[in-house]
Parts: sequence; structure tokens; C-alpha cells
Amino acid sequence: MFYWVMKRIIVGPILNLLFRPWVKGLDNIPASGPAVIVSNHLSFSDSIFLPIVVPRPVAFLAKSEYFTGKGFKGRLTALFFRLSNQLPMDRSGGAASSSSLSAGMDILNDGAILGIYPEGTRSPDGRLYRGKTGVAKLVLATGVPVIPVAMIGTDKVQPIGRRIPNIRRVGIIIGEPLDFARYEGLEDDRFVQRSVTDEIMYELMRLSGQEYVDAYASTVKERLAAEKAAGRRTPKPGADQRRAAVRIGSESTDPAPGAVTEIGASSSDTTPSPVDSTSGTAEEPRKRGRARKSSPDQ
Repeated sequence: MFYWVMKRIIVGPILNLLFRPWVKGLDNIPASGPAVIVSNHLSFSDSIFLPIVVPRPVAFLAKSEYFTGKGFKGRLTALFFRLSNQLPMDRSGGAASSSSLSAGMDILNDGAILGIYPEGTRSPDGRLYRGKTGVAKLVLATGVPVIPVAMIGTDKVQPIGRRIPNIRRVGIIIGEPLDFARYEGLEDDRFVQRSVTDEIMYELMRLSGQEYVDAYASTVKERLAAEKAAGRRTPKPGADQRRAAVRIGSESTDPAPGAVTEIGASSSDTTPSPVDSTSGTAEEPRKRGRARKSSPDQ
């Protein structure tokens, strides 16, 4: 009930009015029966725009962190995701991930549509990353068709880290169903799982026009976070030299601007040195000697 009220009465009309999503290939969504919708993942808003344009309800596998938040905000977020037909997906691997996939299989066995993001997380830079084989395990175990969907422009509407979306048009391209019945009985073969996943990612790349990166998005995100953290701890280039210059200068009185300080010389031996206006460097002592000889005071 909540799902239909939000889609038909509250959220759906508002988003259609503001963002005017355009859709291609809507007739590729089956009118009945189970199916898996696979989509590229550019933005948090993907899980909002896609269900609005698909006529049938779509249950998405969402990261489990959305369902485990603490405090009032965390509980409210978890309630919203449950009421909007989204299921927690544990991405840690092993038994936890298998349990999440079992929940998705129950959706398919009930004859409904399941939505999943094969990349496992949002793209950090708008490119398409390597798919995880969980989607292949579901498809091979159930034999349901796969509907590839390309989200267009949602990363411009709501980039990662932005709470308030930009008002601009988004697009959704729905491709023809993919059939993997030829792999029947091979659902436990890891090479087949990888082959099915790669075929799905190729179709998403073709529909979306994204550049493909043969690496997991989660791995790239971890590397970028580590580099960012290391950058905050590393001193800026030249910081040691500036500190050394301050220590040398603190042993004597402050010289005049442009003075050349020789280590071991007294403050009285410090002589201002002219600066070349073009190069910004002190002139040679020989040039200073010629300047003194030509002075009328000599």
C-alpha cells in the first residue's frame, strides 16, 4: 500500500513534473512472471527513478547499512526502505551474502521483479565497473530472464555526497531480455558465473555508453579513500625547508629584505643584495662591486 501511494500519488507525480524522465524500451518489461532487472549504479536516486517508470513493483537489493542505522534518523531510513520494497543486501561475502541472495530468490519464486546493481556499489567516477557474480548465481538458479537497464544522468542530478538533488532531466534505457537457459545445470560453475556476469556488464556498457573498468568499484573506492587519508597526513612539499630556514634565521637578528645570509657570519656582515627584476634571483657579488665603484660617494 505504501509503495503504491508513494509511486502514484506523492513521489511519482512530483518527480515526473520536476525531472521529466524519458524512457526507451519500456515494452521490454514483461507484463507478468519473474524477472531480474540489472542496472548500472550512478546515484542514490537510481532506486527512486527506476521503480517510478516501471509499471510493475520492483523489489531492490539495497546495502544492509541502510537498515542498521541508529537513532531516530537511522530507524526512519530503515522503515522507508522496507516500505518501499527494498531488501537488505550484505556485501561482506560468504554466508551473509548467500543469505541476502536467498531473500532475492524468494522474490523471484513469488513471480515478482527483483532489481539488483551488479557493480555492488555506486560508481565513484561515472564509469562502469566490473560486476559481481551474485546476480549470475540468482539468474542461473532460477532461470528467469534478465532485463538490462541503463540509467542516464542521475549522477548529475545527485552526485555522491549530495543530499539535495539538482533539477535536470534523467533518462532510462531498458534493453531486451537476456536469456541464459543455455547454462542450465551449470549454476555452480564459477567460470559460467563469471561469463554470465560479464555478458550482463557488456550489455549495460552498450546501453549506457559508459567507459568500462575491469576492476571492482568497491576496491577503487577503498584505494581512493586511502590516498585521501594519506594526503592529509603527509606534510606539504617544502615544509621541511621552510622550517629549516626559520631555524637558521632565528640565530641572528632579522636581516633586511633581500639580504644574503651566510651561515657563520655575524649580523653586521649581512649585506643587502639587489634582486634581478626579471629572474627574481640575487645578482652576483661582481655586479655589486661595479655598482659601488660607480657610486658618487666612493
